[in-house]
Amino acid sequence: MALERFEEDFLACCGSTKFAKEMVLASPFTSLEEAIAAARNIWFNKVDVNGWLEAFSSHPQIGQSASSAHTSHTAAQWSKGEQSTALATSTGSSLQELSDWNTQYRQKFGFIFIICASGRSTAEILAELKKRYQNRPIIEFEIAAQEQMKVTELRLGKLFSTKTKPASTGKQHPTALATKVEEDRVAVIGGHLKAAPNPSSDKASQVPTRTRPPITTHVLDVSQGCPATGVEGSSITDVDGRSGQLMSIVNDVNPGIYRISFNTGKYCPSGFFPYVSIVFEIKESQNREHFHVPLLLSPFSFSTYRGS
Repeated sequence: MALERFEEDFLACCGSTKFAKEMVLASPFTSLEEAIAAARNIWFNKVDVNGWLEAFSSHPQIGQSASSAHTSHTAAQWSKGEQSTALATSTGSSLQELSDWNTQYRQKFGFIFIICASGRSTAEILAELKKRYQNRPIIEFEIAAQEQMKVTELRLGKLFSTKTKPASTGKQHPTALATKVEEDRVAVIGGHLKAAPNPSSDKASQVPTRTRPPITTHVLDVSQGCPATGVEGSSITDVDGRSGQLMSIVNDVNPGIYRISFNTGKYCPSGFFPYVSIVFEIKESQNREHFHVPLLLSPFSFSTYRGS
């Protein structure tokens, strides 16, 4: 069943007017997965720089409340919930330090610090702000846009959740979230990530509450200042530098050592690194967290970090 959406609904998900109008034109959507796919295409391919900045400005500064003059009641409530962990773990001194760094960040880049704050403590956000402050503006602008998309995806999930409950008839259109439910462990086989199902039948019956796989990545070509398209490896990156789906959408990811591999030599034959692998560990206490592990690539260097 397709559900109608209105411009104000999408504006609450992403503060860009262009984004909201394009989403209305693309709707109705039969599933959350379809809406997110459309949102990604619109955000990265149709919304211009001014639209990105408009969306950034709709957010309150981390640690502050949203102003009703700049955002809807729905967006303000969602923002409050997304910052709840940060506010719950903050102190007077940490909030002041966060405010000071936010000011420095805005002076350097021209927009407020954007991060998907859901489930993140003040200390984590502050550490990420300090790290990203060192970036060149063109790199940071791309990262901020990626973080905005994460927020948009979370809010689309909330929007669909609230809009679909009253219309439940037992014949709802199946989505990837409801039909593809299994516990995965990433195994590296032939340089590719593969999903091995967990045999536990009781956990397999649970419907995941995530809106995306627990492990994601994208590749940014820092020498060109743009996404790296067509990088092969664990998956193949698209025009936005995003990889395909590395694993299924599950609530709990199994703890262990994970590796994402990239055929960087094929992408940049004159580069120094023929292959790059990012190896990281997910601990038991982190099994409900999201791990966005991007690759920042140039012909003679690469770096990575743990996003959310």
